[in-house]
Amino acid sequence: MDPKAVKSDLVLILDYGSQYTHLITRRIRALNTFSLCISGTSTLDAITSLNPKVVILSGGPHSVHTADSPSFPDGFVDWALENGAFVLGICYGLQLIVQKLGGEVRVGTEQEYGKMEIEVVGNSGIFGNKKVGDKQVAWMSHGDEAARLPEGFELVAKSRQGGVAALENREKRFYGLQYHPEVTHSPEGMDTLRHFLFDICGVAAGWNMEDVSEEEIRAIKGTVGPEDHVICALSGGVDSTVAATLVHKAIGDRLHCIFVDNGLLRYKERERVMETFEKDLHLPVTCVDASEQFLGHLKGVTDPEVKRKIIGREFINIFDVFAHDLEQKLGRKPAYLVQGTLYPDVIESCPPPGSGRTHSHTIKSHHNVGGLPKDMKLKLIEPLKLLFKDEVRELGRILDVPVGFLKRHPFPGPGLAVRVLGDVTQGNALDVLRQVDEIFIQSIKDAGLYDTIWQAFAVFLPVRTVGVQGDQRTHSHVVALRAVTSQDGMTADWYYFEHKFLDDVSRKICNSVRGVNRVVQDITSKPPSTIEWE
Repeated sequence: MDPKAVKSDLVLILDYGSQYTHLITRRIRALNTFSLCISGTSTLDAITSLNPKVVILSGGPHSVHTADSPSFPDGFVDWALENGAFVLGICYGLQLIVQKLGGEVRVGTEQEYGKMEIEVVGNSGIFGNKKVGDKQVAWMSHGDEAARLPEGFELVAKSRQGGVAALENREKRFYGLQYHPEVTHSPEGMDTLRHFLFDICGVAAGWNMEDVSEEEIRAIKGTVGPEDHVICALSGGVDSTVAATLVHKAIGDRLHCIFVDNGLLRYKERERVMETFEKDLHLPVTCVDASEQFLGHLKGVTDPEVKRKIIGREFINIFDVFAHDLEQKLGRKPAYLVQGTLYPDVIESCPPPGSGRTHSHTIKSHHNVGGLPKDMKLKLIEPLKLLFKDEVRELGRILDVPVGFLKRHPFPGPGLAVRVLGDVTQGNALDVLRQVDEIFIQSIKDAGLYDTIWQAFAVFLPVRTVGVQGDQRTHSHVVALRAVTSQDGMTADWYYFEHKFLDDVSRKICNSVRGVNRVVQDITSKPPSTIEWE
């Protein structure tokens, strides 16, 4: 998806490393406005070439006082003033505005973290019809504070401790919030963002998935030559299936799908997804059984990052062989490989080439992003890489992908390799995990909870405990159950099961799966954890 081709005003977020930065992106898209996040240290050309109507400077863990603190490029302020762009600084972004436009930022005498009441103290543009004296709760996370405002700026709101909470210069179109309006802990934050974008900036809410579908099909046609053939790696999940459907609509029979059984699939996954591809989606798919190849290379490997890279490498090796066989059949070499990489995959992986992103930490390398070999022979097509999971589901609905399929919980590219902690080939870990996972997921479906939960799965732990089963002492494995609620996978809360449900599932697992005598539940949110176990 080319941001320049989107039929809507672009809201550009400059990322300075806040854990909430990409939540800003998601919240703005929820308002039917296209938003894109790039590095806060991007060049002026990179920023201006996107022609944004609004630029949001994100929060971050830095202090403007340190020598290496990130900032927008020289000339940014002049460009914004000359081109009528609106600028909103959030947290660290507010402090950048204050410092760069001639004000003063100092280390706060009292740091402000967590929920805090703020009060409107001046005539406000950014708060709409709020009046002086009106109060609201906001989520703070900062140590520095604005001590002196730049010339022409007005103080709009103060925190309970007297610190600057909001400021603005309507003439220059620069605004600042010292709190995070994008998080749910700021209950009126979305109202503030909505008012800022639509009423102050005049942004048109014209972005939708219908436009994305049309633009992606045009982009694929423009990229793939009229005689080029394309390979699509189908995982059986929503992402790759929607990506395949898009490409199929664009180039028809020149798409060749491949489904790889890597030995790391869920219970009867191969049989189930192949039936879906053939009967429901009518996609021509070749199934390749490469389980021995994958498991052979994974034998003895325990490091999750190494696992991911091995799996990514072997996938590409198989695709290369598949491409070679197609070349013999077609008389020409396939040129492209389609993958269902999503925006969260890119965000949480090694920074993509050319992004320049240096101020947020790599959480994991995704096999679609960080695990691909540099000498890969096929060129990549990733039509979903700027979309979140719920947006992909909406796109799939537009493309007539069956609703039941679109509601499937996400399944990681590396499969059960990241749900077996340690060596996946040791003992019968994979078989045990498949059985446990099947019982857990089926129980969730039977209880009518599947569509309520964003993702659920079981994890095989490298731990044995003593138990009593059949009046005998056992020394068997521990498995963990994980279920979360989320909107896009960027943040997540663990799901609160009824005690009876957990009791029933635990009994079913211990009574049905040989080698398991203890079941635990993961009750950690994201952050601080990730959703998957690694």
